[in-house]
Amino acid sequence: MATRKSTGRPKTARRSVKKAVAPRRKTTGQQKAAKSARPQAAKAAGAKAPPARPPRARPEALRLRAFSPGLTVGDLEKSIEFYTQALGFVVVERWMREGQLSWVLLKAGACELGLSRDDWARGRDRRKGEGFRLYAETHQGIDELAARARARGARITQEPADMSWGARAFSFDDPDGFHWTIHREAGG
Repeated sequence: MATRKSTGRPKTARRSVKKAVAPRRKTTGQQKAAKSARPQAAKAAGAKAPPARPPRARPEALRLRAFSPGLTVGDLEKSIEFYTQALGFVVVERWMREGQLSWVLLKAGACELGLSRDDWARGRDRRKGEGFRLYAETHQGIDELAARARARGARITQEPADMSWGARAFSFDDPDGFHWTIHREAGG
């Protein structure tokens, strides 16, 4: 006789429950034909089939779930004010070093941005933001975001416009010269 491993519960607590299972329906030849005709009818009606997923490379390519850039800024308090007031980021974490605020983590939607105080070890004349641009996508109104940023002192480098790549976008520089483009996809 086979024995069952005890679960630590009294035997009265054990119950055998059978789930009711509906009998499987048999498909007829007509049902199979109709099912296989659906993609063809959708294709004839102009509907696009979802793109085929390419096979995964080996070794597997990097797949990120989030991306959090960090910027070194000259005046941390001024940058915090710019990103929170002009753009609507929220401060979620602050780090102190030797009694002075040295780093903050900002959040906008699911995206994070780190700002750290420059220690000037590489000189005060170091230019920031050259050859570097951050692109951010939103579902919010681009014109309204640009107006808010402008009203709070952002240097708009490209007014809101419909782009050739199918989005509406505007560009600006932050107080340290880091270049940003915020866009909204057409229909988004």
